[in-house]
Amino acid sequence: MKILIIEDQIHLAENILDYFTNEKIECEHAPTVQIAREKLKSSNFDIILLDIMLPDGNGLELLNQIKASNISSGVIIISAKNALDDRVSGLDLGADDYLTKPFHLSELNARVKSIYRRRNVLVNNKVEFENIVIDTDQREVYINDKVVDFTIKEQELLLYFISNKNRVLTKQNIADYLWGDNVDFLDSFDFVYQHIKNIRKKIHGAGGPECIKTIYGLGYKLSLV
Repeated sequence: MKILIIEDQIHLAENILDYFTNEKIECEHAPTVQIAREKLKSSNFDIILLDIMLPDGNGLELLNQIKASNISSGVIIISAKNALDDRVSGLDLGADDYLTKPFHLSELNARVKSIYRRRNVLVNNKVEFENIVIDTDQREVYINDKVVDFTIKEQELLLYFISNKNRVLTKQNIADYLWGDNVDFLDSFDFVYQHIKNIRKKIHGAGGPECIKTIYGLGYKLSLV
């Protein structure tokens, strides 16, 4: 996941950046509308955190431009303004959520992950990697055009890997994705290893690629290299 923080309050922006960096999530910061436009032209972002009051423009106007440019990022408005009309305007323009300052970073994290999960499905409800196809509508996994029996959690984890191919995912990342807020009630992350072991076995048995790599000391990565 990659996040763009459009926020002119440097202290708040740094706190958000530090928090998500510790979560192993890539972040960039834009303190102005102009810098935000430049970053949006040069990079793709999964989530945009957007302040309304910026030194060189209005965040709602920038949101309108983002949507007009068909940028597919999820957008969460973060603003000290708690007026109903701003909230409604932002959502009407296409924002996914609205969070009023001050807020807890854990709440922001939960909303970011929720939006990321909802948006992380392709338009045709099929996600592909080499000869592996996940039909998210029918809840089926195809390998070499044949249906392979995966549990729901195994499907979710395989989808997560494909959506983050070539990125290292820690056990914490995987646990958070699979269990959400309930992850705090787990005694250990042993289930992560067991799920990955089962997925590897099923992919190999169906003639699929050996693609889930163990990155020792860090986690796992979906890659052919």
